[in-house]
Amino acid sequence: MPTGIEVTKTALDDFKKIQEYMLLARKENAVETYAKLKDEYLIIKALLSVSGVNLADIDKIKE
Repeated sequence: MPTGIEVTKTALDDFKKIQEYMLLARKENAVETYAKLKDEYLIIKALLSVSGVNLADIDKIKE
């Protein structure tokens, strides 16, 4: 069973990866891909917020 810190670390890693893909999709004007990634981004962002992670400095998308 993973600890809270392990779950948070995994979510942070996923958050970083999703943001990189979102920025690339935006650059390539991949509208549908961006929309799908945004769904995942919002879920992970909500999870991190509930976990008490301050996203102000690490959120590159700011949506």
